[in-house]
Amino acid sequence: MNTTTVTSTINHFISGTEAAGTGTATKPVYNPATGQVSAELRLANREDLDATVAAAKAAALTWGDISLAKRTAVLFKFRELVASHVDELAELITTEHGKVLSDAKGEIGRGLEVIEFACGIPQLLKGEYSDQVSTGIDVFSFREPIGVVAGITPFNFPVMVPLWMAPMAIATGNAFILKPSHRVPSAAMLLARLWKQAGLPDGVFQVLHGDREVVSGLLTHPDVDGISFVGSTPVAKHIMETATAHGKRVQALGGAKNHAIVMPDADLDNAADHLAAAAFGSAGQRCMAISVAVAVGNSADLLVKKVQERALDVKVKNGTEPDADMGPVISTDSRDFIVRTITEAEAAGAAMVVDGRDLVVPGHEEGFWVGPTVLDHVKTEMSAYTEEIFGPVLVVVRVADLEEGIKLINANPYGNGTAIFTSSGAAARKFQRSVDVGMIGINVPLPVPVAYYSFGGWKASLFGDKHIYGPEGVSFYTRGKVITSRWPEAEHASGASYNFPFN
Repeated sequence: MNTTTVTSTINHFISGTEAAGTGTATKPVYNPATGQVSAELRLANREDLDATVAAAKAAALTWGDISLAKRTAVLFKFRELVASHVDELAELITTEHGKVLSDAKGEIGRGLEVIEFACGIPQLLKGEYSDQVSTGIDVFSFREPIGVVAGITPFNFPVMVPLWMAPMAIATGNAFILKPSHRVPSAAMLLARLWKQAGLPDGVFQVLHGDREVVSGLLTHPDVDGISFVGSTPVAKHIMETATAHGKRVQALGGAKNHAIVMPDADLDNAADHLAAAAFGSAGQRCMAISVAVAVGNSADLLVKKVQERALDVKVKNGTEPDADMGPVISTDSRDFIVRTITEAEAAGAAMVVDGRDLVVPGHEEGFWVGPTVLDHVKTEMSAYTEEIFGPVLVVVRVADLEEGIKLINANPYGNGTAIFTSSGAAARKFQRSVDVGMIGINVPLPVPVAYYSFGGWKASLFGDKHIYGPEGVSFYTRGKVITSRWPEAEHASGASYNFPFN
């Protein structure tokens, strides 16, 4: 692998300032389009972790008592700062992740929506009040922050996923520690600087870089009250089991194998356009990517032909080039796994429609490239179907009818997102009511909910009972209190009874 001299070192953001910490271990940060090292990342040790958590605990005590008006003012300012730094954030994302600039700006836009939702926190935290539930007694409720929350985020959305978590946690009065992927650390650091510029008190938002030692420390630290995680299913399951065993609240979003059913009555050009975009956008490195096209009946041959045409037209380039449709995958390990899975499918009898294994991008020969790939006649026992490939690979499974397609989806262990392409309202309604999946698109390939709903799947795609952002995000980052209140007049002050009160 070709590398360059490291010219920058990326530190942590602790107690309102960039800090090297005391840990001596480092990891290289790569530009996946060139294969070159772009920076050196400092990794935290236990001492750094303890210092970060202590700062968060102290900050949470005061931030949770700050008025909603003052919290909202910080959120509004932060929203404006993020909006004014979209270009800079997008460049950082593209340099370290590889996705094209337009896609990077798209993820920032979706993150901004969550900040905007969090700006309405005074309305979202309104409690309930019941007057005179019993003679002279009123009952009311409100929600309080849980304390210190850690967000462990994946490489594929360096800005959007942290913004799914932090604005909601901070708006509800918590302190937030972000542990981003070591592959994409720079955007997190810029977000930290923007939070500080917005007026957020020191310690309320911090960034701690690290490996398994840091993750394990966050899961078991007695002063961390909640964990938000997005990543693979095995890790999500481990985080749920470990953190809950240590008394923490957990939302852990796992992997996916998203299916899109294409009915014979669908507009096949429209379906093919969206399948290609949903499968190959961001090099397939999205938990909501469509990785399985379920072709129903006699639609299959023509659909595969149309998808093939679109896959061959995808412009795979450095994401900084203005006409690029798709960039590289994140690492050599990822590239090798994707290529191996494609090869296994071909050997097992899948039909190779478009082969992206040997893609070379001129001038970027050392980059981590896999081209768009389409495999037809894939069987459910093949690794290309059972594995979450997380690359630009679309597999086609053929079924006889809608009922068989629904059974196929429901038999899959994942339940993150799914879609149907059809012109039949009856088919769409049957589909939406029958599939065991958390997020469903009807003629929409990536049904990511808007910020005032909540994001999350079912089955092996979610561990925990709360989805991320939206109303369920407010619920996750807070806990309810119910107060029963009586203020008797002096002459009637005593109403004590040894019986359980009921009226």
